[in-house]
Order: sequence, then C-alpha cells, then structure tokens
Amino acid sequence: MHVVRLLYAGLLCLGLIVSSAQAQGDYPNRPVKIIVPATPGGGSDTFARLIGQHLSEAWSQQFYVDNRPGGGTLIGMEAAINGGADGYTLYLGPSTITVLSLMKKNLPVSVSNFEPISLAAIVPQLLIIHPSVKANDVAEFIALARTEPGKLTYGSPGLGTGPQMAMQLFINTTGTDLLHVPYRGVASVLTDLLAGRVSAMMLNMLTAKEHVEAGKLRALGVTSSKRIDGMPNLPTIAEQGLRGYEALQWFGLFAPKGTPKPIIDKIQQEMARGLNSPKMKQQLAAQGAEPSTNTPAEFAAFLADEGTKWAAVAKSANIQPE
Repeated sequence: MHVVRLLYAGLLCLGLIVSSAQAQGDYPNRPVKIIVPATPGGGSDTFARLIGQHLSEAWSQQFYVDNRPGGGTLIGMEAAINGGADGYTLYLGPSTITVLSLMKKNLPVSVSNFEPISLAAIVPQLLIIHPSVKANDVAEFIALARTEPGKLTYGSPGLGTGPQMAMQLFINTTGTDLLHVPYRGVASVLTDLLAGRVSAMMLNMLTAKEHVEAGKLRALGVTSSKRIDGMPNLPTIAEQGLRGYEALQWFGLFAPKGTPKPIIDKIQQEMARGLNSPKMKQQLAAQGAEPSTNTPAEFAAFLADEGTKWAAVAKSANIQPE
C-alpha cells in the first residue's frame, strides 16, 4: 500500500509538471490584452505598444492595448484584475502603483493583487530651475535654499505625484526648506517655471531637454543613479554629494494574481530580449526613456523597496490618505 501511495504521488507530481510545461509551451494560443490605465499617446500607452508589438512578432499572436484611463489608474487596475489570471490579460502600469495606498483610503485594488513580471522602462527626471535662480549645480542650489529657507518654490503636478515625491526626497536628503506649489498637471507647472513664477521642478528629460538647450531653463542634475544617454554631460544628483539619492519614474508589466508562473517567466524572458535589442533601445530613447528589465523575483523585491522608501517620504511630508 505504501508503495502504491508513493507511486500515485509521483504520478501526480509528474502530471503537474507536464501540465505546467504544457501551459508554458502552448502560451499564447489566442490574442492577449495589455491594459493601460491612461489615454493613448502617454508613456504607459507608448511602452505597452512597443512591448506588445515585439511579443506579437515573436510569437505570431496578437498582443493589443486596451486603454482604461481614469480614477488615478484604478479603473485600469480593476479591469486587469477582472480579466482573469490566465496570462491573456496583462497590465502595463506606472510607478505610482507603489504609492496609491499612501494617497487613497479603502482601495479596491492594489499592487498586492498583481504578479510582477518585469520592469519595462525608466524615465529619468531632471532637477531644473529658472535661470534667475543663482545656482549652477546641486551644491549651489542647496546652499541658496539654506540661506533663504522657505523662499525658493517648486512646482509639481500635484501632491503625491512622482515629481513631487522626488523633490520631497531631495528636501529630506538635503535638509532644505522649499515651498511646494501644487498644480493640476505638468504643463501648468512648466508654464509658470518658464515665466519664473516658480523656482524649480522635477521634469522628465524628454520635455525638459529642448528648454534647457534653448537656455530657457537650467538643469542641475539627473534623479537616476547613473547618467543618461540623452544628456551624458549632466551629472546625477547622487554624484554631486547626495550619495544614494534616486527617484525614478518607471513603468512595469504585471499580471493578475494567480497567473501561472511558467507563463510569467515566458513573458519576462521574451520581453527582456526585446527591450535589450538595439531597435527597442532606439525607440525608447526617442521617448526619453531607457529599457530596464529584471526577473519577476527581482521586480517583486524592487516593488517592496519602493513601497518602503516612498512611505517614509510621504510620512515626512505629512501626506495623509484621503
């Protein structure tokens, strides 16, 4: 009887292994939907379409984008969760997924409802100032802020947004006192920065570069841990004395919780191959982004670190969920 039980258990395990292998081998055998929580044309949408195009070509199966804007990405997240955990509904979301719980109470869905697949792209931000601000680098900007606490202002597209959190981390790291002026969007902040009505802001490289090169704004540093190809002569904030400073806007691919691991791994491996190709790197560079891939386990650890980091920043800024 004992031998029979062992034999049965062995066959059961073998069956699970074969089933798992088949799930990976057969996938995908029908169209795959990538839900994007934004309107067409934005960062999430652009990166989802690039990834979807590569996967479609690699596997001769359609990967198409389904735009679900609204609700601060919650509408798209809920649609993805309700799509089923079979690998045929994916979610391409921004870095705000790790700070949603810091902004809103009683969330219907959160990062815990997803299986991390991989990072996709990083969009570095620049610390930029109006030319009237008498600072040519990060050290001079810090010194000026300490000389005139509360007088220098910075704009952001709103409390808890990536640019605002990046600046709050800068304030925490440097011990400076800058006055936050929240707006309803990046365009409004940029308009007032160009007019000199605010002193500084964090802005993505693609939008900032033309104004910096025209002399209308001054870039002091990059928020990523390494210099960026688009502006290789601009030092990072970290290398200017703020060791460890890093504030990234990133985009990643997720699947609903419970999606089989063989499918997760298969998507991640092909996605990494595509993102690291010269063609994809060039396409991302045109959007002011850089490819960034990792394994599902590495992405999960990254998400946990991001959550801890920004929770501390939110607490220091007295940001309360509403």
